[in-house]
Amino acid sequence: MIEETFIKTGQTQFDDFIPKVHSFLNKDSLDVVIDGKEIRGYRTPDAKSIWIRDYSDMLRVVKYIDDDIKSTVDHFAETQAANGRIFDYFTTFPEKLPCERENWTKYVRIPVEADVEYRFIKAAFLAWQASGDDQWIKSLLPKMEKALHYVLSHSWRWDKDFRLIKRAYTIDTWDFAYTAGAHDWLQFQITDDTFWGIMHGDNSGYYEVFRIMALLYEYFGDPVQARQWRKRANSLRENINKTCWNGKFYTHFVKLTPVEISGVDESAQLSLSNPMDINRGVTSHGMACSIIREYIKRRKETGAFAEWFSIDPPFPDGIFGDRRLKRGAYVNGGIMPLVGGELAKAAFDHGFEEYGVDILKRYMSLISESNETYLWYFPDGTPPSKETSTSPEATPTDGWGSSAMLYAFIEGMAGVEDRLKLFRTAQISPRWLATGINEAEVQACYKSSGASIGYNFRYNGNCILLEVHSLESDIFFHVLLPPNSEAQAVKLDGSNIDFKNLQIERSSYVDFGAKIENTCLIEIQIGSQTC
Repeated sequence: MIEETFIKTGQTQFDDFIPKVHSFLNKDSLDVVIDGKEIRGYRTPDAKSIWIRDYSDMLRVVKYIDDDIKSTVDHFAETQAANGRIFDYFTTFPEKLPCERENWTKYVRIPVEADVEYRFIKAAFLAWQASGDDQWIKSLLPKMEKALHYVLSHSWRWDKDFRLIKRAYTIDTWDFAYTAGAHDWLQFQITDDTFWGIMHGDNSGYYEVFRIMALLYEYFGDPVQARQWRKRANSLRENINKTCWNGKFYTHFVKLTPVEISGVDESAQLSLSNPMDINRGVTSHGMACSIIREYIKRRKETGAFAEWFSIDPPFPDGIFGDRRLKRGAYVNGGIMPLVGGELAKAAFDHGFEEYGVDILKRYMSLISESNETYLWYFPDGTPPSKETSTSPEATPTDGWGSSAMLYAFIEGMAGVEDRLKLFRTAQISPRWLATGINEAEVQACYKSSGASIGYNFRYNGNCILLEVHSLESDIFFHVLLPPNSEAQAVKLDGSNIDFKNLQIERSSYVDFGAKIENTCLIEIQIGSQTC
């Protein structure tokens, strides 16, 4: 019997979080049959279709609750174009009722999108991580290589001068472009009049998957390919930070085609990929802190109910081709739990633990009051409706944003992160002391393989006790200590082991490593008395 993923603290707001998001995701699952094959995916919140962008992010927590995590990835791989391009989404459901009623199978690639290929690779990696299926991911490596070759060579995707990924002038990672009034609705196409530029979020996404490619080649015993992808990743990171960093955060859109948009201070625009850039690893610690502080500052200054902006300040009303894209709506300044989840995870990792806790508590309160969650909200907290949204539906069970919040809860607050596959190499970073919680029980379990890892946490004023269980794992421990304290000793099953105290901003941590087989007891002595 496969065990479940759970977190128990004795506090309802935390203990109900996994079941609550699980309930949203259950309503978002989408089963389709194409070419006689059953495919299980998770729908976008605004239409009955399976997008690789939503799915690849949701898979960070779907891997804990669903045993079919490969069929969607397989289908995107099977339908890859000869040049390496990946589709954005597929569906077997009519999308534009009542005029579209056919139950045909439909595939779409939106030409202005530059991020699709990295999302495909990230989804494949997460599915391998949870399933542990080496032969499966090895068979996909040529498809992954082909997708990246397309991005690094196609004139729509690669800028040879900046040596960065480029795209049409969209709002961050979204799928419609600015046309200066040349198009009468949303513009999804590349044309001779396209305004080109560099968007930081595309490049941080490719940086992350370049590193994934290096990790996989290293794992499969090909150090030459691993070095090549690592070198590409390092080059991309250097170029992103040289080109896109403005001293406080990443410039929304570095223009290759000159164009000015009146009515907005583009230099001040903070866009949704900034927290994602942190979590993908392109920032230094100092840069990460600068981005987080910018969100904290804007929270104090804004009249919005939360600072999880899609973009701030927004563009003038309707200039992207749809009158409903006014300031504060959707990706033009709407408030997105997707951003809040990413921001919380970044906060936990960079010494802003109390801010991370605050974000999660505010979101938990939001969903507990209504038992609903939306992809975005107006700044006053009003959710979207069919009349105010540019999309066909606005479902109250958004899995994209809720899964990002749960990702921050499991990997940030509870601090359980898989660094390879099946938790064989993992990191455990319990941050319960930032919540005021002194006892917690945590377990993460992959539904597809049954691989699990977990711990019991207890703090008694003099020491932290961690009872850790895993079948077999090399674990790096990164444990939050009480403020202004240091570990005096760390013991593994009664024997002293090496450790290191360190400070991250104003937060005290102790770091050490241990190989765990089955169960062990770790004692972190903080005070003068023994545990």
